[in-house]
This record gives sequence, structure tokens and C-alpha cells, in this order.
Amino acid sequence: MKKKPTKERIIETALLLFEEYGFHAVTVDRIVKESGTSKGGFYHNFKSKDELLYTVHDSFITYILDKAEDAYNRYDTPAERLYETVRSFVMMFELYRPHVTVFYQESLYLSQNYFVTIKRKRNRYKQMMFRLVEEGIECGEFRKEIPVPITSMAIFGMTNWTYKWYKETGQYTIKDIANIYADIVMNAVLTKEASVKPEYAHFFLTSNQDTIV
Repeated sequence: MKKKPTKERIIETALLLFEEYGFHAVTVDRIVKESGTSKGGFYHNFKSKDELLYTVHDSFITYILDKAEDAYNRYDTPAERLYETVRSFVMMFELYRPHVTVFYQESLYLSQNYFVTIKRKRNRYKQMMFRLVEEGIECGEFRKEIPVPITSMAIFGMTNWTYKWYKETGQYTIKDIANIYADIVMNAVLTKEASVKPEYAHFFLTSNQDTIV
């Protein structure tokens, strides 16, 4: 079997160690030893352990930003955009659940420059969600009585918490969970008129269908 690239091995090992022991308790020497790499290999890919932590955070935030922007550009209506954005966020946990876990545990330890960069990207994502909900209300697809900030933050709260309980060995796959969350969100935000549009039927699960689309 082909050996993984040095950078990938370092990140995978660091994720496991940071998640179990915390950022400050893990040294570069330990990361190098347990990843089967070298100090030269480490410093070729990262200026410091701090930059490694930043890379862990940045990877999944960049991923969900790209997915949200792609959904916005690919689809024509706020409803379609929101549906795909929610699903893409949940699907992210299939690739980046350890990254998210380390993010919430260790983000306070980012240096100021890295923290500002990450915060800027998080704010971009938040504003994209606010815009989606606002546009849906303005065009009459989303219920006008739901406040934009509360609705957006409720979606974040529900989807973000997935990292705490999702297990690959659980009853539901990440695709199942993505479809269930999207169903919950769309049922909550759509007007009665929008919810019965034939083109939106795929937003909702039915009792006689598999949850995987």
C-alpha cells in the first residue's frame, strides 16, 4: 500500500493527539514520532505547531464555505440554496469530524493572526446563511414571521452539534442525517405555499422512502 504524504500523516496524527490530550500537552517531537515522519518533514510543511493547528481549523471552514458558495451559484431559489447548504454542512462531518472536534476544543489557543483569519471566514459563512434566509423571506418562500438571525443561528446550533454525537458505526449514515436535518429545516422555514411546490418535493422524507437521496 502506498504511504500517505508526510503532511497528511502529520495532520492525521496531530488530530488524534490534540483530540485526546489537548494542544499544549502534545509536542512536535511526539507528533513526529507517532506519525513516523521527521522534524525536517514537519518544518518543511508547517512553520510551527501553531500553524498546524490553524491548518486543521482552516481546512473544514474553507470546505463548507466553498460548498455554500457553490450551492448559491448553482441553484436559482433561496429554498434550493438553503437545502443544499444544510446538507453540505452536515456531509462535512464525514471528512472533517475530528477537525471540528479539535476546533471547538482548541481554537482559543490559535495565535491572534490565525484567529482573526479563521474568525473572518466564520463570519463570512454566517453572513451567507443570514442572506439565504433573508432572501427566502423577501421572495415569499420562507415564513416572514421567523427572524433572520434567530433562524440562522438555530440552523447553526443544530448542525454544529453533530460533531458531539455522530458515529460512523451508528444506525444512520451521514447522508441519512444530512437529509433528515434538511427536512427539519425546510419544514420549519418554508411557507405553506412553497412547501407544496412539486419541484420542492425532494426536500422532504416520506414514510415509504429511504432517507438517502
